[in-house]
Amino acid sequence: MKLKIALLPGDGIGPDVIQQSTKILDAIAEKYNHVFEYKTALIGAIAIEETGSPLPNKTLDICSNADAILFGAIGDPKYDNNPSAKIRPEQGLLKLRKSLGLFANIRPLTTYDSLIHKSNLKKDVIKGTDFIIYRELTGGIYFGEKKLSADGNSASDNCSYTANEIDRIAHLAFKAASIRRKKLTLVDKANVLETSRLWRKRVLEIAKEYPAIKLEFLFVDNAAMQLILNPKQFDVILTENMFGDILSDEASVISGSIGLLASASIGKHTALFEPIHGSYPQAKGKNIANPLAAVLSAAMLLEHFDLYDEAEAIRNAVEKSIDLNISTPDLNTTNHFSTTSVGNFLKDFILDEENTFYNKNNIDLGQSTII
Repeated sequence: MKLKIALLPGDGIGPDVIQQSTKILDAIAEKYNHVFEYKTALIGAIAIEETGSPLPNKTLDICSNADAILFGAIGDPKYDNNPSAKIRPEQGLLKLRKSLGLFANIRPLTTYDSLIHKSNLKKDVIKGTDFIIYRELTGGIYFGEKKLSADGNSASDNCSYTANEIDRIAHLAFKAASIRRKKLTLVDKANVLETSRLWRKRVLEIAKEYPAIKLEFLFVDNAAMQLILNPKQFDVILTENMFGDILSDEASVISGSIGLLASASIGKHTALFEPIHGSYPQAKGKNIANPLAAVLSAAMLLEHFDLYDEAEAIRNAVEKSIDLNISTPDLNTTNHFSTTSVGNFLKDFILDEENTFYNKNNIDLGQSTII
Protein backbone atom coordinates (compact mmCIF):
# COMPACT_ATOMS: atom_id res chain seq x y z
CA MET A 1 0.00 0.00 0.00
CA LYS A 2 1.09 3.55 -0.73
CA LEU A 3 -0.02 6.28 1.65
CA LYS A 4 0.56 10.02 1.68
CA ILE A 5 0.92 11.13 5.29
CA ALA A 6 0.95 14.76 6.42
CA LEU A 7 3.22 15.27 9.44
CA LEU A 8 2.32 18.07 11.84
CA PRO A 9 4.96 17.94 14.61
CA GLY A 10 3.68 21.17 16.17
CA ASP A 11 4.99 22.48 19.48
CA GLY A 12 6.85 21.30 22.57
CA ILE A 13 7.63 17.60 22.46
CA GLY A 14 5.61 17.15 19.27
CA PRO A 15 8.68 17.02 16.97
CA ASP A 16 10.42 14.53 19.32
CA VAL A 17 7.60 12.00 19.34
CA ILE A 18 6.66 12.40 15.67
CA GLN A 19 10.26 11.59 14.75
CA GLN A 20 9.90 8.26 16.55
CA SER A 21 6.51 7.57 14.97
CA THR A 22 7.89 7.97 11.48
CA LYS A 23 10.82 5.75 12.42
CA ILE A 24 8.34 3.03 13.38
CA LEU A 25 6.22 3.55 10.27
CA ASP A 26 9.36 3.22 8.14
CA ALA A 27 10.10 -0.09 9.85
CA ILE A 28 6.56 -1.26 9.08
CA ALA A 29 6.95 -0.15 5.46
CA GLU A 30 10.19 -2.09 5.17
CA LYS A 31 8.83 -5.26 6.74
CA TYR A 32 5.44 -5.34 5.02
CA ASN A 33 6.40 -3.81 1.67
CA HIS A 34 4.46 -0.54 1.91
CA VAL A 35 5.36 2.97 0.79
CA PHE A 36 4.72 5.89 3.13
CA GLU A 37 5.36 9.37 1.77
CA TYR A 38 5.60 12.25 4.25
CA LYS A 39 5.06 15.99 3.94
CA THR A 40 5.81 18.10 7.00
CA ALA A 41 3.86 21.28 7.77
CA LEU A 42 3.55 23.93 10.49
CA ILE A 43 0.79 24.27 13.04
CA GLY A 44 0.35 25.93 16.43
CA ALA A 45 2.77 28.28 18.17
CA ILE A 46 5.62 27.60 15.78
CA ALA A 47 3.31 28.40 12.86
CA ILE A 48 2.31 31.69 14.52
CA GLU A 49 5.97 32.60 14.98
CA GLU A 50 6.89 31.84 11.38
CA THR A 51 3.74 32.84 9.49
CA GLY A 52 1.48 34.76 11.87
CA SER A 53 -1.22 32.09 11.63
CA PRO A 54 -1.75 28.96 13.79
CA LEU A 55 -2.89 27.13 10.64
CA PRO A 56 -1.24 28.45 7.47
CA ASN A 57 -3.01 27.84 4.19
CA LYS A 58 -0.08 25.71 3.04
CA THR A 59 -0.60 23.39 5.98
CA LEU A 60 -4.29 23.04 5.26
CA ASP A 61 -3.54 22.27 1.60
CA ILE A 62 -1.03 19.56 2.56
CA CYS A 63 -3.51 17.99 4.98
CA SER A 64 -6.38 18.17 2.49
CA ASN A 65 -4.32 16.27 -0.07
CA ALA A 66 -3.02 13.63 2.34
CA ASP A 67 -4.50 10.20 3.00
CA ALA A 68 -3.97 10.72 6.72
CA ILE A 69 -2.40 13.15 9.19
CA LEU A 70 0.00 12.35 12.01
CA PHE A 71 -0.06 15.13 14.59
CA GLY A 72 2.34 15.79 17.47
CA ALA A 73 1.27 18.43 19.99
CA ILE A 74 0.12 22.02 20.19
CA GLY A 75 0.50 24.80 22.74
CA ASP A 76 3.01 27.16 24.31
CA PRO A 77 3.14 28.72 27.81
CA LYS A 78 3.49 32.25 26.49
CA TYR A 79 -0.01 31.97 25.04
CA ASP A 80 -1.45 30.00 27.97
CA ASN A 81 -0.35 32.75 30.34
CA ASN A 82 -1.74 35.58 28.23
CA PRO A 83 -5.57 35.67 28.47
CA SER A 84 -5.75 38.68 26.15
CA ALA A 85 -3.97 36.98 23.24
CA LYS A 86 -6.14 37.17 20.13
CA ILE A 87 -4.29 34.45 18.23
CA ARG A 88 -3.64 31.17 20.03
CA PRO A 89 -1.99 27.90 18.95
CA GLU A 90 -5.08 25.83 19.76
CA GLN A 91 -7.08 27.81 17.20
CA GLY A 92 -5.05 26.06 14.54
CA LEU A 93 -6.18 22.61 15.66
CA LEU A 94 -9.81 23.65 16.04
CA LYS A 95 -9.78 25.19 12.56
CA LEU A 96 -8.12 22.08 11.12
CA ARG A 97 -10.79 19.84 12.63
CA LYS A 98 -13.56 22.05 11.29
CA SER A 99 -12.00 22.52 7.84
CA LEU A 100 -11.46 18.80 7.34
CA GLY A 101 -14.75 17.79 8.93
CA LEU A 102 -13.06 15.68 11.62
CA PHE A 103 -16.25 14.98 13.53
CA ALA A 104 -15.37 11.92 15.62
CA ASN A 105 -12.57 11.69 18.17
CA ILE A 106 -11.72 8.13 19.21
CA ARG A 107 -9.65 7.48 22.34
CA PRO A 108 -8.97 3.90 23.39
CA LEU A 109 -7.81 3.14 26.90
CA THR A 110 -6.10 -0.13 27.79
CA THR A 111 -4.27 -1.02 30.98
CA TYR A 112 -0.93 -2.84 30.95
CA ASP A 113 -0.40 -5.28 33.83
CA SER A 114 3.23 -4.26 34.29
CA LEU A 115 2.21 -0.60 34.69
CA ILE A 116 -0.80 -0.94 36.98
CA HIS A 117 1.35 0.09 39.94
CA LYS A 118 1.85 3.46 38.25
CA SER A 119 -1.84 4.30 38.49
CA ASN A 120 -3.25 6.15 41.47
CA LEU A 121 -6.19 3.73 41.46
CA LYS A 122 -6.21 0.33 43.12
CA LYS A 123 -5.07 -2.68 41.10
CA ASP A 124 -8.30 -4.61 41.56
CA VAL A 125 -10.27 -1.59 40.30
CA ILE A 126 -8.41 -1.03 37.04
CA LYS A 127 -6.94 -4.42 36.05
CA GLY A 128 -8.55 -5.50 32.79
CA THR A 129 -9.92 -2.05 31.91
CA ASP A 130 -10.40 -1.72 28.15
CA PHE A 131 -12.77 0.83 26.64
CA ILE A 132 -13.03 3.43 23.86
CA ILE A 133 -14.45 6.95 24.08
CA TYR A 134 -16.23 8.31 20.99
CA ARG A 135 -16.35 12.10 21.36
CA GLU A 136 -18.18 14.36 18.91
CA LEU A 137 -15.61 16.88 17.77
CA THR A 138 -17.02 19.69 15.63
CA GLY A 139 -20.23 20.73 17.37
CA GLY A 140 -21.41 21.77 20.80
CA ILE A 141 -20.30 24.63 23.00
CA TYR A 142 -16.74 24.80 21.62
CA PHE A 143 -18.04 25.83 18.19
CA GLY A 144 -21.19 27.70 19.22
CA GLU A 145 -21.65 31.45 19.04
CA LYS A 146 -19.63 33.29 21.69
CA LYS A 147 -20.57 36.69 23.07
CA LEU A 148 -18.98 39.19 25.41
CA SER A 149 -20.95 42.22 26.54
CA ALA A 150 -19.69 45.68 25.68
CA ASP A 151 -18.83 46.37 29.31
CA GLY A 152 -17.01 43.03 29.64
CA ASN A 153 -19.14 41.95 32.60
CA SER A 154 -21.11 39.13 31.01
CA ALA A 155 -20.42 36.43 28.46
CA SER A 156 -22.17 33.49 26.84
CA ASP A 157 -21.28 30.39 24.83
CA ASN A 158 -23.99 28.72 22.77
CA CYS A 159 -24.23 24.91 22.74
CA SER A 160 -25.91 23.62 19.60
CA TYR A 161 -26.30 20.22 17.92
CA THR A 162 -28.13 18.91 14.88
CA ALA A 163 -29.53 15.43 14.39
CA ASN A 164 -27.03 14.81 11.59
CA GLU A 165 -24.07 15.67 13.81
CA ILE A 166 -25.30 13.20 16.40
CA ASP A 167 -26.27 10.44 13.98
CA ARG A 168 -22.95 10.18 12.14
CA ILE A 169 -20.85 9.60 15.25
CA ALA A 170 -23.49 7.42 16.88
CA HIS A 171 -23.30 4.99 13.96
CA LEU A 172 -19.51 4.81 14.32
CA ALA A 173 -19.81 4.09 18.04
CA PHE A 174 -22.44 1.37 17.54
CA LYS A 175 -20.31 -0.29 14.85
CA ALA A 176 -17.32 -0.24 17.21
CA ALA A 177 -19.39 -1.83 19.97
CA SER A 178 -20.56 -4.54 17.56
CA ILE A 179 -16.99 -5.86 17.17
CA ARG A 180 -16.10 -5.43 20.83
CA ARG A 181 -18.18 -6.46 23.87
CA LYS A 182 -21.46 -5.17 22.46
CA LYS A 183 -22.14 -2.48 25.02
CA LEU A 184 -22.54 1.26 24.44
CA THR A 185 -22.95 3.95 27.09
CA LEU A 186 -24.29 7.37 26.11
CA VAL A 187 -23.07 10.09 28.46
CA ASP A 188 -25.16 13.26 28.59
CA LYS A 189 -26.97 15.71 30.88
CA ALA A 190 -30.49 15.06 29.63
CA ASN A 191 -32.03 16.06 32.95
CA VAL A 192 -30.90 19.66 32.31
CA LEU A 193 -29.81 20.28 28.71
CA GLU A 194 -32.03 20.32 25.64
CA THR A 195 -29.10 19.29 23.45
CA SER A 196 -28.63 16.19 25.62
CA ARG A 197 -32.30 15.31 25.21
CA LEU A 198 -31.82 15.44 21.44
CA TRP A 199 -28.80 13.15 21.82
CA ARG A 200 -30.92 10.61 23.73
CA LYS A 201 -33.72 10.78 21.21
CA ARG A 202 -31.45 10.21 18.23
CA VAL A 203 -29.33 7.49 19.86
CA LEU A 204 -32.46 5.59 20.96
CA GLU A 205 -33.70 5.71 17.37
CA ILE A 206 -30.37 4.56 15.92
CA ALA A 207 -30.12 1.76 18.48
CA LYS A 208 -33.00 0.00 16.70
CA GLU A 209 -30.56 -0.70 13.85
CA TYR A 210 -28.16 -2.44 16.25
CA PRO A 211 -30.34 -4.83 18.29
CA ALA A 212 -27.34 -6.84 19.53
CA ILE A 213 -25.88 -3.81 21.34
CA LYS A 214 -26.79 -3.18 24.97
CA LEU A 215 -27.45 0.55 25.31
CA GLU A 216 -27.08 2.35 28.63
CA PHE A 217 -27.29 6.00 29.71
CA LEU A 218 -25.32 7.94 32.31
CA PHE A 219 -25.46 11.58 33.31
CA VAL A 220 -22.02 13.11 32.89
CA ASP A 221 -21.46 13.73 36.61
CA ASN A 222 -22.22 10.09 37.40
CA ALA A 223 -20.06 8.94 34.47
CA ALA A 224 -17.13 10.93 35.87
CA MET A 225 -17.50 9.06 39.16
CA GLN A 226 -17.97 5.66 37.54
CA LEU A 227 -14.76 6.05 35.51
CA ILE A 228 -12.89 6.06 38.82
CA LEU A 229 -15.08 3.67 40.83
CA ASN A 230 -15.49 0.94 38.21
CA PRO A 231 -13.85 1.65 34.83
CA LYS A 232 -14.10 -2.02 33.79
CA GLN A 233 -17.86 -1.62 33.30
CA PHE A 234 -17.34 0.41 30.12
CA ASP A 235 -16.90 -0.85 26.56
CA VAL A 236 -17.78 2.03 24.19
CA ILE A 237 -18.60 5.47 25.59
CA LEU A 238 -20.39 7.93 23.30
CA THR A 239 -20.71 11.60 24.21
CA GLU A 240 -20.73 15.20 23.03
CA ASN A 241 -17.76 17.51 22.56
CA MET A 242 -17.14 19.15 25.94
CA PHE A 243 -18.13 16.13 28.02
CA GLY A 244 -15.84 13.97 25.90
CA ASP A 245 -12.96 16.39 26.30
CA ILE A 246 -13.24 16.28 30.09
CA LEU A 247 -13.96 12.56 30.49
CA SER A 248 -11.22 11.41 28.14
CA ASP A 249 -8.65 13.43 30.06
CA GLU A 250 -9.98 12.02 33.32
CA ALA A 251 -9.75 8.50 31.89
CA SER A 252 -6.15 9.08 30.85
CA VAL A 253 -4.92 8.74 34.44
CA ILE A 254 -6.33 5.22 34.80
CA SER A 255 -3.50 3.59 32.84
CA GLY A 256 -0.79 5.23 34.94
CA SER A 257 0.63 7.49 32.24
CA ILE A 258 -0.89 9.96 29.82
CA GLY A 259 2.13 9.16 27.65
CA LEU A 260 0.46 5.90 26.57
CA LEU A 261 -2.76 7.22 25.12
CA ALA A 262 -3.37 7.59 21.41
CA SER A 263 -6.33 9.05 19.57
CA ALA A 264 -7.90 9.33 16.14
CA SER A 265 -10.08 12.07 14.69
CA ILE A 266 -12.17 10.73 11.82
CA GLY A 267 -13.77 12.71 9.03
CA LYS A 268 -15.60 11.86 5.83
CA HIS A 269 -12.51 12.10 3.61
CA THR A 270 -9.48 11.99 5.90
CA ALA A 271 -8.38 11.23 9.45
CA LEU A 272 -5.93 12.68 11.96
CA PHE A 273 -4.01 10.66 14.54
CA GLU A 274 -2.41 12.16 17.64
CA PRO A 275 -1.20 11.43 21.18
CA ILE A 276 -3.28 13.15 23.83
CA HIS A 277 -0.44 14.19 26.16
CA GLY A 278 -0.13 17.79 25.01
CA SER A 279 3.00 19.79 24.26
CA TYR A 280 4.79 19.28 27.64
CA PRO A 281 7.08 22.29 26.99
CA GLN A 282 9.29 21.51 30.00
CA ALA A 283 10.63 18.45 28.14
CA LYS A 284 11.03 20.10 24.75
CA GLY A 285 14.26 19.03 23.05
CA LYS A 286 15.50 17.07 26.09
CA ASN A 287 14.98 13.62 24.54
CA ILE A 288 12.97 12.44 27.56
CA ALA A 289 9.41 12.52 26.20
CA ASN A 290 7.47 9.26 26.08
CA PRO A 291 6.93 8.43 22.39
CA LEU A 292 4.55 5.50 22.96
CA ALA A 293 1.30 7.46 22.61
CA ALA A 294 2.47 8.89 19.28
CA VAL A 295 3.64 5.46 18.15
CA LEU A 296 0.29 3.93 19.13
CA SER A 297 -1.39 6.74 17.18
CA ALA A 298 0.56 5.53 14.16
CA ALA A 299 -0.86 2.06 14.85
CA MET A 300 -4.38 3.53 14.78
CA LEU A 301 -3.50 5.16 11.45
CA LEU A 302 -2.59 1.77 10.01
CA GLU A 303 -5.80 0.21 11.32
CA HIS A 304 -7.78 2.96 9.64
CA PHE A 305 -6.52 1.55 6.33
CA ASP A 306 -7.24 -2.05 7.38
CA LEU A 307 -3.56 -2.81 8.00
CA TYR A 308 -4.38 -4.81 11.11
CA ASP A 309 -1.30 -7.05 11.17
CA GLU A 310 0.93 -4.01 10.89
CA ALA A 311 -0.89 -2.23 13.70
CA GLU A 312 -0.64 -5.32 15.87
CA ALA A 313 3.09 -5.49 15.22
CA ILE A 314 3.44 -1.98 16.64
CA ARG A 315 1.32 -2.79 19.68
CA ASN A 316 3.35 -5.94 20.34
CA ALA A 317 6.55 -3.91 20.22
CA VAL A 318 5.11 -1.32 22.61
CA GLU A 319 3.97 -4.00 25.04
CA LYS A 320 7.40 -5.65 24.92
CA SER A 321 9.14 -2.35 25.64
CA ILE A 322 6.88 -1.84 28.65
CA ASP A 323 7.43 -5.40 29.90
CA LEU A 324 11.21 -4.95 29.64
CA ASN A 325 11.01 -1.50 31.25
CA ILE A 326 12.59 0.10 28.19
CA SER A 327 10.84 3.34 29.01
CA THR A 328 11.29 7.08 29.39
CA PRO A 329 11.45 8.73 32.86
CA ASP A 330 7.67 8.99 33.29
CA LEU A 331 7.47 5.19 33.44
CA ASN A 332 11.00 4.24 34.50
CA THR A 333 12.27 6.58 37.19
CA THR A 334 15.44 4.68 38.16
CA ASN A 335 17.03 3.37 34.98
CA HIS A 336 15.28 5.18 32.18
CA PHE A 337 15.88 5.41 28.44
CA SER A 338 15.77 8.36 26.07
CA THR A 339 12.97 9.05 23.60
CA THR A 340 15.27 8.03 20.76
CA SER A 341 16.39 4.85 22.50
CA VAL A 342 12.82 3.68 23.03
CA GLY A 343 12.11 4.34 19.36
CA ASN A 344 15.21 2.38 18.34
CA PHE A 345 14.09 -0.63 20.36
CA LEU A 346 10.59 -0.55 18.88
CA LYS A 347 12.01 -0.35 15.36
CA ASP A 348 14.37 -3.27 15.91
CA PHE A 349 11.66 -5.39 17.51
CA ILE A 350 9.31 -4.82 14.57
CA LEU A 351 12.00 -5.69 12.02
CA ASP A 352 13.12 -8.87 13.79
CA GLU A 353 10.93 -9.77 16.76
CA GLU A 354 12.39 -13.22 17.37
CA ASN A 355 16.01 -12.11 17.49
CA THR A 356 15.70 -8.82 19.30
CA PHE A 357 17.34 -8.92 22.70
CA TYR A 358 17.52 -6.54 25.62
CA ASN A 359 20.87 -4.78 25.92
CA LYS A 360 20.70 -1.42 27.65
CA ASN A 361 24.18 -0.31 26.64
CA ASN A 362 23.56 -1.01 22.96
CA ILE A 363 20.22 0.78 23.01
CA ASP A 364 21.66 3.82 24.75
CA LEU A 365 24.48 3.96 22.20
CA GLY A 366 21.99 3.79 19.38
CA GLN A 367 23.33 0.42 18.25
CA SER A 368 21.14 -2.37 16.99
CA THR A 369 19.42 -4.67 19.46
CA ILE A 370 19.29 -7.41 16.85
CA ILE A 371 21.43 -10.50 17.41
